[in-house]
Amino acid sequence: MAKAWLALGANMGDAKAQIESAICHIAQHVNIEISKKSKMIISKAWGNTEQSDFHNIVIEIATEIEPKELLKICQEIENRLGRIRGEKWGPRIIDIDIIAYDRFEIATDFLTLPHPYAHERDFVINLLRGISPLTAEWVIKLAKQS
Repeated sequence: MAKAWLALGANMGDAKAQIESAICHIAQHVNIEISKKSKMIISKAWGNTEQSDFHNIVIEIATEIEPKELLKICQEIENRLGRIRGEKWGPRIIDIDIIAYDRFEIATDFLTLPHPYAHERDFVINLLRGISPLTAEWVIKLAKQS
């Protein structure tokens, strides 16, 4: 089984409830097991800073699902929960990003691993450090090499 780390964030409606609902949807998938969860924090918006603060959490999962299929599953959950893809880095009812998938590296038009902005987002890296310090350092190291 592979390990993957997902960052979840929301800043619309009941953000905490949206994240908890997304985690429930993830946990219900037959081929995904949640093994660790970080604490939930509130952080300032990143990218487009003229919006409400975000609730954020990082989870570690065990799965046999390949990265591209995992991305599709995450996007389907976002859609089920009412996410509308509009403004880049805009307000979100829910956002689920794959931060890393084992030590897998990929760069396509629709998926880059590790996540290309994870190292720039303290709210992601610090939460990731809390549940998988070695993965956080690997993500930072790769970003510095780019």
